[in-house]
Amino acid sequence: MATYLWIAVGSAIGGVARYWCSGIAARLIGETFPWGTLIVNVVGSFIIGFVATLTAPDGRVFIGSTARLGIMAGFCGGFTTFSSFSIQTLNLMNDGEWAHAGANIIFSVVLCLIAVWLGHILALAINTMK
Repeated sequence: MATYLWIAVGSAIGGVARYWCSGIAARLIGETFPWGTLIVNVVGSFIIGFVATLTAPDGRVFIGSTARLGIMAGFCGGFTTFSSFSIQTLNLMNDGEWAHAGANIIFSVVLCLIAVWLGHILALAINTMK
C-alpha cells in the first residue's frame, strides 16, 4: 500500500510542476505552438533517464524500490504530458496547422529521446566517479 501512496504523492507533485512549468513557458514564449508541453516532456525524459540509470542496481545511488517508483512512475508520470501532447497535436491538425503538428511530433520525439539519453549519460558518469 505504501508504494501506491508514494506514486500518488509523486503524481500530485508532478502534475502541479507540469502546470507551473507549462504556464511559465506559455507566458514567456507564447501559445501559438505547444512549447510548454514540449519543454515538460523533454525535462521529464531527462529526469527519468537520469534517475533510472543513477538508481539502477549497478548505479551509484541506492534508493528503495518504493521511492524509485514514486519518482519514476509517480512524479515523471504526473509531470510528463503525453496525453496533452496528443490532444494539442490533434488540435493543430484539426485547425489545418499541419506544419506545426509535424514539428511538434518531430521535436517531441527527437528532443525527448536526446534528453533521456543525456540523463542516462550523466548518471553513468556519476556512477563511475571515484
